Amino acid sequence: MHIITLTSDWNEYDYYVASLKGKLLSTCPEARIVDINHSVKQFNTAQAAFVVRNSYPNFPENTIHIIAVNSEPEEGGQLLAARMDNQYFLFADNGMLGLLGGTEPELVVKLNESPEHRSDSFISMSIFAEIACALAAGTPLKKLGTPTKSFNKQVPLRATIEDNTITGSVIFIDSYKNAITNISKELFDRVGNEKPFEIFVQSKHYMVDRINSRYNESPAGDLLAIFNAVGLLEIAIRNGNAASLLKLNTSSTIRVEFKER
Repeated sequence: MHIITLTSDWNEYDYYVASLKGKLLSTCPEARIVDINHSVKQFNTAQAAFVVRNSYPNFPENTIHIIAVNSEPEEGGQLLAARMDNQYFLFADNGMLGLLGGTEPELVVKLNESPEHRSDSFISMSIFAEIACALAAGTPLKKLGTPTKSFNKQVPLRATIEDNTITGSVIFIDSYKNAITNISKELFDRVGNEKPFEIFVQSKHYMVDRINSRYNESPAGDLLAIFNAVGLLEIAIRNGNAASLLKLNTSSTIRVEFKER
């Protein structure tokens, strides 16, 4: 039994999720369908990549991930399938593969499209569902398209280092309105080397000078910093709404300044 995951920007109000699930269950009824997220901001490839990037490592080998965000390619664009980290990914060539991170893909193919597919606006149901079920049935990926090395190679936004300062960005606002940054624990430890520090949120308006191990180490309403489950620095307010109260969004800057002892 293969697992097929779904990630989209369709939200819960439309019929798209149900239609795609129905198509999958009709074509490969033995597959197990798992929803990752259907609340990605419309057309936000980077947000979709973040969600899938931090989810897929926990899935078994040979899981098939349909990423239905910004999935209708531009004129002359292509639809792709990739095998990476022993899993499969189906997506439009919109920078998704590079944004997913991970290891170098084992194989990337440009999916074959029949003439009737080219006039279909519901790509995920007409093409991705078909390809996902073919993979679940054991069809080798190389038989489902043409191998290619020519695709959009965007990479995730990275934090920068200058002297004793790390400058990062908020890259995701979670459902608790905590602000997740692109500053990893590995980078923080390597640059800081156990030095004292100050974390500045939105220029110098707000400052934190300690890292929590748990959210509840801080009193309710206090600003805090913590490394979350995926090892990224997160700015939160205990039992509060950091993004709204601090006016944070995915373009906000977070700066860590380390001090000499």
